[in-house]
Amino acid sequence: EVQLVESGGGLVQAGGSLRLSCVASGFTFEDYAIGWFRQAPGKGREGVSCFGPSADGTYYEDSVKGRFTISADNAKNTLYLQMNNLKPEDTAVYYCAAYWTPHHTVEARDLCLGRLPYDYDSWGQGTQVTVSS
Repeated sequence: EVQLVESGGGLVQAGGSLRLSCVASGFTFEDYAIGWFRQAPGKGREGVSCFGPSADGTYYEDSVKGRFTISADNAKNTLYLQMNNLKPEDTAVYYCAAYWTPHHTVEARDLCLGRLPYDYDSWGQGTQVTVSS
């Protein structure tokens, strides 16, 4: 069973940093595109940063470029999102999601923008990030 568990959210002042973690079980990153998404109150879900399969290729949403960094530890089967210089508009519930792509046809941008042949395979439960001004 594919499972994702996020952690690392919290309350931080503007300009601060947080590192989110997403522990994956039931699969490895080799044939999965995986990434971070967020949903703020009253807004739709948006892709923040994603990896293609085997953590090959990255995508960042424009507003987080230069501030957020996605990384993966294959030995720990864990995905990370380092968030620096946080802004109040980054306040949201952050989720990680995975998509099986055994032929590596789905790339990082596809995952983050939802350009997928079928629905995401798995979502985590989410972790709240609140940035105060």
